[in-house]
Amino acid sequence: MLWNRLLGPLERLPAGLSLEDWYCELLMRGQGASTLELAVLAGRLAGTPGLAFLGGYQAALRALWPAAPASLGALCVTEGKRLRPADLATRLDGLTLHGRKDFATAAESAGWWLVAARDEAPGAEPRLAMTVVLAGAPGARLEPLPALPLIPDIPHARLVLDGAHCERLPGDGWDAYAKPFRTLEDLHVMAAMLAWLYGVALDSGWPRELSLRLAGLLAGCAEVVRHPASASETHVLLGGLFAQFDALAPALDAAIDAGPQPWAALWKRDRGVLALGGSARAKRLDKAWSALGVDPRQ
Repeated sequence: MLWNRLLGPLERLPAGLSLEDWYCELLMRGQGASTLELAVLAGRLAGTPGLAFLGGYQAALRALWPAAPASLGALCVTEGKRLRPADLATRLDGLTLHGRKDFATAAESAGWWLVAARDEAPGAEPRLAMTVVLAGAPGARLEPLPALPLIPDIPHARLVLDGAHCERLPGDGWDAYAKPFRTLEDLHVMAAMLAWLYGVALDSGWPRELSLRLAGLLAGCAEVVRHPASASETHVLLGGLFAQFDALAPALDAAIDAGPQPWAALWKRDRGVLALGGSARAKRLDKAWSALGVDPRQ
């Protein structure tokens, strides 16, 4: 997939599609795309910031697990707003899971869930395994959660596991999956949201300079995705992208307020999605500065 396609005129996917059908159509149009290109295409084809978020989230899952099935998926780690291995209670016993995950994105539309579970021996240091549970597996059920104020068109659910059969993925569940996903998600969701704004800019006749600045941020995302998610330089470069985006806020607000009100209403409702995880991202950035020998307070 070439940038001249991603940056040129594109018709959004029709409204009213189910999440499964929307994502299937995205994959069909994005055949051969990298994960970053898929996220950008999702933003260009999305009618809402919520759908752009969904596309970026799915692209991040595929950056994390390239062998992921060609259907919607969800990463399930959080339990009571906790993420660290020592704070989790879901257990892996052989190839069955017991516990619950309190926040699964678009889980009712997903064909599979990546589930983090404790699997250390009694008395040993907490350790996570990453497993795959297929939708419809006996012992796995979903409890729908109320819509969020942000991106309410993307539902969330609680995943309850009572002896659910799973497949275990290779590698440590924390270091190889749960930890790097936060960075991959930040990057791919940012790319998708930038692409959504870029499409609004083309449709609404925003000043060319603003469209170019959005395109420049997309180019920055394409560079950052080339680096390992756990690398210090990745966190610094990603922090730079967020800083540049924050600096665009006054110009974005002025342009979107001057354009069609449906776009403005969607953006005012959902723009906070890029601020999610901001405190954790700031901590990762401080650690990255220190690892590079730079005082994070500068």
